[in-house]
Amino acid sequence: MCRIVACFWLLALTSIVSAKPNIVVLLTDDLGYGDLGCFGHPRIKTPHLDQLAHDGLTLTSCYAGAPVCSPSRAALFTGRNPNRMGIRDWIPQGSSVFLPRTEVTITQRLQAAGYTTCLAGKWHLNSKFDGMEPTPGDFGFDHWFATQNNAAPTHANPTNFVRNRRRVGPLNGNSSTLIMDEGLKFLESAGDRPFALFLTFHAPHEIVAAPDQFTSMYADVPDVTKRVYCGSVSLVDQEVGRLLKALDDRKLRDNTLVFFTSDNGPETLHRYPTATHSHGSAGPLRGMKLSMYEGGYRVPGILQWPGHTTPGSTSDEPVAFYDLMPTLCAVAGVEPPADRPLDGANVLPLLDGRSITRRVPLYWQYDKAQQGPWKLTLRQGEWKLLADEKLETVALYNLVADPGEKSDLADKHPDRVRELKELMTKRHHEVNGK
Repeated sequence: MCRIVACFWLLALTSIVSAKPNIVVLLTDDLGYGDLGCFGHPRIKTPHLDQLAHDGLTLTSCYAGAPVCSPSRAALFTGRNPNRMGIRDWIPQGSSVFLPRTEVTITQRLQAAGYTTCLAGKWHLNSKFDGMEPTPGDFGFDHWFATQNNAAPTHANPTNFVRNRRRVGPLNGNSSTLIMDEGLKFLESAGDRPFALFLTFHAPHEIVAAPDQFTSMYADVPDVTKRVYCGSVSLVDQEVGRLLKALDDRKLRDNTLVFFTSDNGPETLHRYPTATHSHGSAGPLRGMKLSMYEGGYRVPGILQWPGHTTPGSTSDEPVAFYDLMPTLCAVAGVEPPADRPLDGANVLPLLDGRSITRRVPLYWQYDKAQQGPWKLTLRQGEWKLLADEKLETVALYNLVADPGEKSDLADKHPDRVRELKELMTKRHHEVNGK
């Protein structure tokens, strides 16, 4: 009798675990706010992502963790401001900068909830994959296939991928396709376990490359470098389409949360010698990558979770990478880390038309930001405050009325400036350990 009862409870537990929603996070690199058809690009073809937005929720105020890659990724995986952990800029190869082992990632919490996990693509949270620094495997990924930074020498036929600590290059094909190939193999191996799959594309970061079948889609574009950029975005779109078809074929789509976004705003053309294909668009926003204006870190965001997101819906409520940790923990039915401050909030109430309850306002700090003196940003509701590193010079914008940040309202609203500056000062000291 005891064995029968034990078997019953084991079967019940298995049923509960298998009912957990699968999670897919799709992260692009340097994709601008205005680079998708569903975000207003007049020329780039992204039919699969447009359909994903049509079937789900478009987040028009989605924010990366920083206006540059490594800090942004640190925020996404930990739910914490990257300045807390000393990741203040992109991580050069061999620099000995890496995500501290003491940090807890969302994938570690998902593992604790019974998920099998995979990363395929760009990691950029260490400076080398030689075993001396933590790898994705040390942060909750059962399987990983990654590069330290960009696919090299270009996105075509990269030579620098590492799979579970073993180098696997050179490889044939475009990195976007290789990443998706790895992800789809992982899906096949996941069995009945809930899975969390993070696909972190290199595109459209330089040195970008795209196959002829995608550049030829833009044969009417005179600039060949622009054809390559547009083609690389369309290639990512095709790979997303392959993923969605695989989920449909396996009848997994209805129980899978899919989140698509970018790690920061678009690169500036010719900012450095090899930035020759950087034709990304920030759409109506001011600024580009490395800027604390909206174009630097406000990015496209699409969320689809059948039965939870309303098809064709849009939200302008601010959502940030910091929110991924508490949100996905809530989805998986596991608690986020309680032994350290988190900087995000559970955004699932948005799916029911409710507002987000935030313990602290959204705050960004990038010490090497370009365009003006601005190094610090705080957003609360419709208001955004910019400040220099000494919190002396400020600018104030109403992002609902003025998303392009054309009118500095600091002189007209001194009380609002005072209020937000006090909040910014408190957050600045907290994040920097003062």
